[in-house]
Amino acid sequence: MIPANDFYAGLHRVIPAAAGFITDPDGKVLLVKPNYRDHWGWPGGHIDEGERPEEGCAREIREELGLALPVGRLLVVHWVPPFDDRPYPLIHFMFDCGTVADGSGILLQAEELDGYGFFTADEAVTLMPSFLVTRLQAAQDARKSGTTAYLSLL
Repeated sequence: MIPANDFYAGLHRVIPAAAGFITDPDGKVLLVKPNYRDHWGWPGGHIDEGERPEEGCAREIREELGLALPVGRLLVVHWVPPFDDRPYPLIHFMFDCGTVADGSGILLQAEELDGYGFFTADEAVTLMPSFLVTRLQAAQDARKSGTTAYLSLL
């Protein structure tokens, strides 16, 4: 029999992350510009030890935007293989966090973020790598259809 520590040490590892899909009343998606990346993305980040994905999503939105939004339905699960300097796959959970009227209540986390904005899908294409554009389109479709999408691509 293999000792539990040895068994678990030999298992495949993944990095969990979660983000909120937030729109304005016109359907434009809220994106943030991290100061440690050259592209835009959603408010969110890595899930902490012992945290459920929806808890991590809520915490990241509070930390990054100063907003306490309800975390709704799971829209997209995205399996992203290792790339660049990340040695493990990433599993990303995208939750529907509703609609905000405008950005007036946003208190941007200056340590990590340079900016935010509300963008159409066409505008987002110029701000993100293609695999994130695919995630955006899947989130929009899932919100509209009441389904959850699974993506496995880069």
